[in-house]
Amino acid sequence: MPNIKGAIKRVRGNNRKKDVNTIVKSSMSTAIKKFEKAVKENDKETAKTQLNVALQRIDKAVNSKLVHKNKAARLKSRLTKKINTMN
Repeated sequence: MPNIKGAIKRVRGNNRKKDVNTIVKSSMSTAIKKFEKAVKENDKETAKTQLNVALQRIDKAVNSKLVHKNKAARLKSRLTKKINTMN
């Protein structure tokens, strides 16, 4: 534990940022899983709405620099490919 006042504040701020980052990343993962579940169940309407949510969450993670932009592009490409190959 730091003794200097500024360092103590920095620890508090880092903990807050860590919590927010965890929420953003886990919501992205959850959205992707919900989309994949809808695709697996062959429910096209639900898959479309879940795809939009997943893409928004991926973009939010990129904007807060939690996910690299190339990884985000790869994820988005794979998700859209899955919905395009649905019957």
